[in-house]
Amino acid sequence: MAIAGVGMDVMEISRFAETLRRRPRIAERCFTEAEAAYCLAKPFPPQHFAARFAAKEAVGKALGIGMTRWREVEVVRGRGAPSIALHGRYAERARTLGVERVHVSLTHGRDSALAVAVAETAA
Repeated sequence: MAIAGVGMDVMEISRFAETLRRRPRIAERCFTEAEAAYCLAKPFPPQHFAARFAAKEAVGKALGIGMTRWREVEVVRGRGAPSIALHGRYAERARTLGVERVHVSLTHGRDSALAVAVAETAA
Protein backbone atom coordinates (compact mmCIF):
# COMPACT_ATOMS: atom_id res chain seq x y z
CA MET A 1 0.00 0.00 0.00
CA ALA A 2 1.11 3.55 -0.78
CA ILE A 3 -0.54 6.90 -0.33
CA ALA A 4 -1.20 8.82 -3.54
CA GLY A 5 -2.72 11.86 -1.85
CA VAL A 6 -4.24 13.33 1.29
CA GLY A 7 -6.92 15.99 1.49
CA MET A 8 -8.63 17.76 4.34
CA ASP A 9 -11.44 20.31 4.53
CA VAL A 10 -13.41 22.08 7.23
CA MET A 11 -16.83 23.68 6.88
CA GLU A 12 -18.62 26.04 9.24
CA ILE A 13 -21.97 24.41 9.94
CA SER A 14 -23.85 27.69 10.46
CA ARG A 15 -22.54 29.01 7.15
CA PHE A 16 -23.66 25.87 5.34
CA ALA A 17 -27.06 26.00 7.09
CA GLU A 18 -27.49 29.56 5.81
CA THR A 19 -26.50 28.49 2.30
CA LEU A 20 -29.10 25.70 2.39
CA ARG A 21 -31.72 28.17 3.61
CA ARG A 22 -30.96 30.74 0.91
CA ARG A 23 -30.41 28.23 -1.91
CA PRO A 24 -32.20 24.96 -1.10
CA ARG A 25 -31.43 23.55 -4.57
CA ILE A 26 -27.76 23.28 -3.59
CA ALA A 27 -28.67 19.97 -1.93
CA GLU A 28 -29.86 18.63 -5.30
CA ARG A 29 -26.82 19.94 -7.18
CA CYS A 30 -24.15 18.79 -4.74
CA PHE A 31 -25.48 15.59 -3.19
CA THR A 32 -26.81 12.29 -4.51
CA GLU A 33 -30.33 11.23 -3.56
CA ALA A 34 -28.92 8.76 -1.04
CA GLU A 35 -26.70 11.41 0.58
CA ALA A 36 -29.58 13.89 0.82
CA ALA A 37 -31.94 11.26 2.24
CA TYR A 38 -29.38 10.35 4.92
CA CYS A 39 -28.86 13.99 5.93
CA LEU A 40 -32.55 14.89 5.89
CA ALA A 41 -33.34 11.97 8.20
CA LYS A 42 -31.16 13.50 10.94
CA PRO A 43 -32.40 15.92 13.62
CA PHE A 44 -30.13 18.75 12.33
CA PRO A 45 -29.45 18.06 8.63
CA PRO A 46 -27.02 20.98 8.01
CA GLN A 47 -24.26 19.42 10.09
CA HIS A 48 -24.44 16.21 8.05
CA PHE A 49 -24.62 18.07 4.74
CA ALA A 50 -21.61 20.16 5.83
CA ALA A 51 -19.60 17.04 6.71
CA ARG A 52 -20.34 15.50 3.31
CA PHE A 53 -19.51 18.73 1.51
CA ALA A 54 -16.18 18.83 3.36
CA ALA A 55 -15.59 15.17 2.42
CA LYS A 56 -16.10 15.92 -1.27
CA GLU A 57 -13.62 18.81 -1.04
CA ALA A 58 -11.12 16.58 0.79
CA VAL A 59 -11.41 13.85 -1.85
CA GLY A 60 -10.87 16.37 -4.65
CA LYS A 61 -7.72 17.56 -2.88
CA ALA A 62 -6.48 14.00 -2.29
CA LEU A 63 -6.88 13.29 -6.02
CA GLY A 64 -5.25 16.60 -6.94
CA ILE A 65 -8.11 17.93 -9.07
CA GLY A 66 -10.34 19.94 -6.72
CA MET A 67 -14.11 19.78 -6.84
CA THR A 68 -16.29 20.85 -9.74
CA ARG A 69 -18.64 17.89 -10.23
CA TRP A 70 -20.07 17.42 -6.77
CA ARG A 71 -22.26 14.39 -7.40
CA GLU A 72 -19.32 12.41 -8.85
CA VAL A 73 -17.90 11.98 -5.34
CA GLU A 74 -20.38 10.21 -3.09
CA VAL A 75 -20.19 9.56 0.63
CA VAL A 76 -21.72 6.13 1.14
CA ARG A 77 -23.09 5.05 4.49
CA GLY A 78 -23.32 1.40 5.32
CA ARG A 79 -22.38 -0.49 8.39
CA GLY A 80 -19.54 1.19 10.23
CA ALA A 81 -17.43 3.97 8.77
CA PRO A 82 -18.50 5.91 5.68
CA SER A 83 -16.83 5.11 2.38
CA ILE A 84 -16.36 6.94 -0.91
CA ALA A 85 -17.78 5.99 -4.29
CA LEU A 86 -16.20 7.76 -7.26
CA HIS A 87 -17.97 8.37 -10.54
CA GLY A 88 -17.14 10.03 -13.85
CA ARG A 89 -14.10 12.29 -13.94
CA TYR A 90 -13.13 11.45 -10.36
CA ALA A 91 -13.18 7.70 -10.99
CA GLU A 92 -11.04 8.26 -14.10
CA ARG A 93 -8.55 10.39 -12.13
CA ALA A 94 -8.31 7.67 -9.49
CA ARG A 95 -7.61 5.05 -12.19
CA THR A 96 -4.93 7.28 -13.72
CA LEU A 97 -3.20 7.62 -10.33
CA GLY A 98 -3.60 3.91 -9.56
CA VAL A 99 -5.86 4.68 -6.61
CA GLU A 100 -7.68 1.59 -5.46
CA ARG A 101 -9.48 3.07 -2.48
CA VAL A 102 -10.20 6.43 -0.90
CA HIS A 103 -10.47 6.34 2.88
CA VAL A 104 -12.53 9.07 4.53
CA SER A 105 -13.09 10.21 8.08
CA LEU A 106 -15.83 12.70 9.00
CA THR A 107 -16.47 14.51 12.23
CA HIS A 108 -18.54 17.43 13.39
CA GLY A 109 -18.97 19.47 16.52
CA ARG A 110 -21.20 22.37 17.39
CA ASP A 111 -19.60 24.81 14.93
CA SER A 112 -17.61 22.89 12.33
CA ALA A 113 -17.57 19.76 10.22
CA LEU A 114 -14.23 18.27 9.18
CA ALA A 115 -13.27 15.60 6.69
CA VAL A 116 -9.98 13.89 5.86
CA ALA A 117 -9.48 11.75 2.75
CA VAL A 118 -6.57 9.46 1.93
CA ALA A 119 -6.15 8.05 -1.57
CA GLU A 120 -4.48 4.63 -1.46
CA THR A 121 -2.65 2.74 -4.22
CA ALA A 122 -1.53 -0.87 -4.27
CA ALA A 123 2.19 -0.19 -4.51
